[in-house]
Amino acid sequence: MLRHFDHLTIVVRDLDRAKAFFAVLGFQEAMSVVIAGAPFSGYMGVPDIEADHVTLVLGEVTPRTEIQLLHYRHPDPLPDPHIRELNKIGMNHICFAVDDVEEEVAKLRGHGFEPRNAVMDFHSRKLVFIDGPEGVTVELAEWH
Repeated sequence: MLRHFDHLTIVVRDLDRAKAFFAVLGFQEAMSVVIAGAPFSGYMGVPDIEADHVTLVLGEVTPRTEIQLLHYRHPDPLPDPHIRELNKIGMNHICFAVDDVEEEVAKLRGHGFEPRNAVMDFHSRKLVFIDGPEGVTVELAEWH
């Protein structure tokens, strides 16, 4: 039986920028380690892996909400030329519920992170897409 969502992992080239993006949303760094060698290569299916693995935690929410960042030292990460396109097959976006979507957009803009679109009202929510790290789409939803 599933209990709840645990974490999402994002591979990034600019670790500091990714940490800054999620810090604006309230995530705090909980752990930072380097993963390498046989156990991780076998588990991840990435030969000769060496990567920074940073765990970010959204403060004071239950259940625990994590974003994990992987910054590959070796091998080089593979680019996804379609990552921003929401009509591609596979992962589409991640969405976080917020108290005030306009306030969150203003905070993000103040740190150089821009929304992709104007706030939209849909299914009892105000919604907006933000360009997250490496082009990953992050959506914010304010329920009303």
